[in-house]
Amino acid sequence: MSDDAYFRPRPIIVVDDNEDDYEALTRAFKKVGLYCPVTLCTSGQMALDTLKNESTGMPQGKAELPSLILLDLNMPGLDGFQVLKKLKGDDIFKVIPVIIWTTSSNKKDIDLCYRHGANAYMQKPVIFDQLLESVKRFKEYWFETAFLPEQES
Repeated sequence: MSDDAYFRPRPIIVVDDNEDDYEALTRAFKKVGLYCPVTLCTSGQMALDTLKNESTGMPQGKAELPSLILLDLNMPGLDGFQVLKKLKGDDIFKVIPVIIWTTSSNKKDIDLCYRHGANAYMQKPVIFDQLLESVKRFKEYWFETAFLPEQES
């Protein structure tokens, strides 16, 4: 596979029940030049359904997997911890980098997420300028420095 395949923009899935946070995040993506499809899943179950293609009726594994997942922890129903455990326990989805994107800076939350396979833990900035700086660093690391897993055919 050519090196260019690693730079083809694959979708990002944002799992967050706060649509205002999602809107600010997507505005920040555009401002820093991160142009890839972004799908919002407003619940943990919706994220799993989207990944499993249950919402589209496509056979599992036939749709393009996201390049990574931004996952909030504090959601009603299936919370971020439960989603993380399910993703990292699934042979198809465990290779997708999962970045925890949450307001919590609780050490227990951080430790638990890493124990369950999170690839990074980032605290959501409240001020837009800080969000821009955080998203800029996110883009530089995940899309300009790190190599993301290749999707298998």
